[in-house]
Amino acid sequence: MKIKGSYYQNIHQSLIDDCKRGSSEAQFEIYALYYKAMYNTSLRIVGNEAEAEDIMQEAFFKAFDKIGSYRNEVSFGAWLKRIVVNASIDNLKKKRAKLVSLDEAHGISHADETADIEPESVEQLKAALEMLPEGYKLVLNLNYLEGYSHEEIASMLGITASTSRSQLTRAKHKLIDIINTLKSKR
Repeated sequence: MKIKGSYYQNIHQSLIDDCKRGSSEAQFEIYALYYKAMYNTSLRIVGNEAEAEDIMQEAFFKAFDKIGSYRNEVSFGAWLKRIVVNASIDNLKKKRAKLVSLDEAHGISHADETADIEPESVEQLKAALEMLPEGYKLVLNLNYLEGYSHEEIASMLGITASTSRSQLTRAKHKLIDIINTLKSKR
């Protein structure tokens, strides 16, 4: 818990301190504690198991290389997750996942943001999510699954908060359309 003017006290602070001193044993323990969550975070963003594994590995190398810059201002897990999310986004950018301002391109109103998504099953929702364009899927994952605000998403992706909101709105509408199409095929 962080109190104004203080630092976050991590449960595994001694391991983090040992990592800062270069202990490979501590690095392995930190990896064992966090790898599954970080892999799942990357997988939700990139949607490919092999890529998510590679990204997660690279993110851990980067984290251990930069661990001296970790200042306990947030939990270690949140700091590490940000590295994984940024690495995952960079991977998508390399694949040229395009994000456009849908406010301008489609005249989308933010009043539509309360649309309900009602799949018949988890499998149907997963299938529908896989059918979303990459840009939509990325913003949807970052907002709903990773809990980032539109301002944070905008900062990570180099877009405006308005574009993030419109991407999310468009993603929800597209997801509803896909789910309805899948339902009608049953």
